[in-house]
Amino acid sequence: MPATDRRTDWKGWIREAAARLGFDLCGISSAATPARDREQYLWWLEEGFHGEMKYMERPQRQDIRRLLPRVRSVICAAMVYNTPYPKSTESPDATRGWISRYAWGEDYHGVLQDRLEKLLQELRAVVGDPFDAKIYVDTGPLLERALARAAGLGWIAKNTCLIHQKLGSWFVVGEILTSLELEPDQPVPDRCGACTRCIDACPTAAIVKPHVLDATRCISYFTIELQGTIPEEHRAGMGRHVFGCDICQDVCPWNRKAPFTPLPKFQPRTDSFDPRGGESAREPEKHFPAPNIFNPPLDWLASLTEEEFRKLFRRSPLRRARYQGLLRNVAVAMGNSREPKFLPILQKLAEYPDPIVQEHARWALRKLDSREN
Repeated sequence: MPATDRRTDWKGWIREAAARLGFDLCGISSAATPARDREQYLWWLEEGFHGEMKYMERPQRQDIRRLLPRVRSVICAAMVYNTPYPKSTESPDATRGWISRYAWGEDYHGVLQDRLEKLLQELRAVVGDPFDAKIYVDTGPLLERALARAAGLGWIAKNTCLIHQKLGSWFVVGEILTSLELEPDQPVPDRCGACTRCIDACPTAAIVKPHVLDATRCISYFTIELQGTIPEEHRAGMGRHVFGCDICQDVCPWNRKAPFTPLPKFQPRTDSFDPRGGESAREPEKHFPAPNIFNPPLDWLASLTEEEFRKLFRRSPLRRARYQGLLRNVAVAMGNSREPKFLPILQKLAEYPDPIVQEHARWALRKLDSREN
């Protein structure tokens, strides 16, 4: 039977299968990127708000037919990663850094990819006739939030996160591009209203106006994407963030009652992991400080060797920061900590072979020294 005769039936089956496989949301959008999203994105690039993220300039983001020529529909599916642990705005210990919530457990790319592959495999068996399909989990040139909004998964908030009325914004999204013609869902209305809490709370003023994020001012960009020098005028605003930032989500009213995920892979790591393999008895301080992956001691992070970093975070989003990037971020966090105990560590980092780590450590030393005096 042709795809166009079964598109409603398949849509219902896809929703049920997605739920069975552990997805919290699933919707369908057409393959056409909405004109307003495409125009907004091109303007955002022209303004230079993407900074050094040159991959954002790929023309495929404007037309997904360049990724799959016969694409007719996009299956968008989401999984909640929220867990019952403190917010970044509730972290009082100045000796510890902060890691973004999505990075507390395993890398979400693999978690979603596995489930999307199973969904696609089952869909092929149900449809019977061959069809084209490609899977993406934040790994290709797609306007993912625009597609997810068109699929009814939520609205794009003033902080540019996707928000669902019941789930809040603590979820990640993946897609299956397909040549099947499926009945699209309807977008939901924007429910941000007059609220500006995310804009007001951003310590680096990265949300320059509602629905517009200047990545070159964003803490997540500084600590994850930027490979060079963090602008000095924004370092104080970074606080003790060493990987990502959740502030604009922490303060969002829609996240007050956001549900928690039961999935073990998204829980903060609780294993007492010895990255050097068996030397824990001699150096117990090298143990992973379970369960506080979200709030790790800064001196512990600074003590990790590059090999330990690779082994410890091999299945973690933290790999994207790179070892030298993490040391740079730790140096800034130490400088913002007001803790003189970090002076010896920073003095050592100021002699680290990488010049970027050196420069940030020297800045932190000056910062702590000025507070001492």
